[in-house]
Amino acid sequence: MSNLKIKVISRNPEDYLRSTKRDIHKIPRNYDPSLHPLEGPREYVRALNAVKLERVFAKPFLGSLDGHSDGVSSLGKHPSRLSVLASGAFDGEIRIWDLTSRKCTRNFIAHEGWVRAICYTPNGQQFMSVGDDKTIKTWKAEIQDPDDEDPVNTLLSMSVVSGISHHRAKPIFATCGEHCQLWENTRSEPIKVFQWGVDSLHHVAFNQVETNLLAACASDRSVILYDFRESGPLRKVVMELRSNALSWNPMEAYIFTVANEDYNLYTFDIRKLRQPVNVHVDHTSAVIDVDYAPTGREFVAGSYDKTVRIFESLKGHSRDVYHTKRMQRLTCVKWTLDNKYILTGSDEMNIRMWKARASEKLGVLKPRERTALNYSEALKEKFSGHPQIKRIARHRHVPKHILNAQKELRTIKEKNKRKEGNKRSHSKPGSVPFVPERKKHVVKEDE
Repeated sequence: MSNLKIKVISRNPEDYLRSTKRDIHKIPRNYDPSLHPLEGPREYVRALNAVKLERVFAKPFLGSLDGHSDGVSSLGKHPSRLSVLASGAFDGEIRIWDLTSRKCTRNFIAHEGWVRAICYTPNGQQFMSVGDDKTIKTWKAEIQDPDDEDPVNTLLSMSVVSGISHHRAKPIFATCGEHCQLWENTRSEPIKVFQWGVDSLHHVAFNQVETNLLAACASDRSVILYDFRESGPLRKVVMELRSNALSWNPMEAYIFTVANEDYNLYTFDIRKLRQPVNVHVDHTSAVIDVDYAPTGREFVAGSYDKTVRIFESLKGHSRDVYHTKRMQRLTCVKWTLDNKYILTGSDEMNIRMWKARASEKLGVLKPRERTALNYSEALKEKFSGHPQIKRIARHRHVPKHILNAQKELRTIKEKNKRKEGNKRSHSKPGSVPFVPERKKHVVKEDE
């Protein structure tokens, strides 16, 4: 009798018991597609409902940080602490914010006049600011005594400094003004000065991957590349209109994007500067600032048309547009290092926090919620080419002045295209060459 085998039915209680009394009953399902001839239509309806719910729950605005008594001119991200933000204003005041509590922890007058730029050192223990008073000041990131607000170090420049960027690892930082200057923290004079016959530079940025490279935007409509191991500038590309700001892709060392006065953004590859890799349109006024997401796949841009737009780096049109009734002209934008939030500063004295994905649910997700969201995302991607789903996913409500400006710009583009086509059709073959859109905005490239 010891070798007798008895077959019994064994079931796992997790398959049929509810985890709580209020939980729904689990129903066994057969996922074999051959047994469900209507699976395609079912999935299409689910995708349609998912994309509708995405637009219903799209509430990107989280809150504002108010306290400045003048317009916000610059923002600085802490390299290792997500909750710390530094902001500078047009009246020379700097404020340090705690983003979790949305409160100001420090505020002091740093410069006489406009705070042009703020950047943190790589270790996060200090931050640097430049202003219209021709000074470069270094401050402690954290202080013990609230009355001790004196700068750690003050460097005096011969001209107005309009931008600053710190090296990712070394104690070296670059400033721009009349020239691009390279400084060390321990010296009172610049260790290197780069010149290329321009009146002034207004923005400078170190490459975060190939850390020896930096780029600057100049007043002669050019973007200049430097290597601080060399004695002079490397290359220069001249645009039709002035570039206001520049941001390097944090994942690809040779890609950068510039925000231009002609309402567009241009993504360049430094190996081929003759024409941009991509032209990003949709803004209806000058683009003031741009900043990449830490993944390198997206970037955010702020414009004088009072809107914030999020672009995918490989696409020409914006993925999303953010706006509020009270927000005025944008002056600076930042994408947080956890890839979840966007921070914007505007000239009506407010700093605003937005979600990077408008309908994303914040907080801890239960396993079942996460599975349902992943399934919805997969369905939306599967049916993204269907006209109805594409229309709902792309639809955005924008202010009337933006809508009218977009119609006007579209009319101008169509008129120019029609005029060029008429010229070509009524001229000698080859006398009116066809110029691609990406080549129209670059005047020349110098080496």
